[in-house]
Amino acid sequence: MDNSICQVYEDEIQSLEEEIKLLAEKYEDSQQESTFFSEEEILMSIKSFQREFQGGSKGHESPSDLKAQLESLETDLSFLMKFTGIQFTSHSKKTVEKTRNRTVRKHRLSGNCHSLSFQLEFQLLEMQNKESVSAVITDLSIIMESGEDSDVSKFVSR
Repeated sequence: MDNSICQVYEDEIQSLEEEIKLLAEKYEDSQQESTFFSEEEILMSIKSFQREFQGGSKGHESPSDLKAQLESLETDLSFLMKFTGIQFTSHSKKTVEKTRNRTVRKHRLSGNCHSLSFQLEFQLLEMQNKESVSAVITDLSIIMESGEDSDVSKFVSR
């Protein structure tokens, strides 16, 4: 066989090996997600869910109650935005790492405060044990256009 044909086959083999590796990682991730809870915890959740439904609809709010609650929350949010001058315009999050009892997510918030535009980037580390969940913010960055306000630039990461 000539070298160009061998190279094509070798490239194809390498491509397939990489695809197998990615699929194996995806499979492992899905297995970790599905085994996040023990059988006992799942059964307890099912029993709790069944008790809730057997108890009737008490404790459940009607759509009109939920709508009133949403309107109240929107009013509170509007007041806070006017009071602080901070308005968020977008939010995105991406899961960076997920294990049985630990999750790391990267968040990005964009917004403005009066006339200053900003972005916040941070990682949120959530750790879960049997009794509780704790969360820690790491790698906080505040991003603003340079030169907008020299007094504020002391606090800015980039």
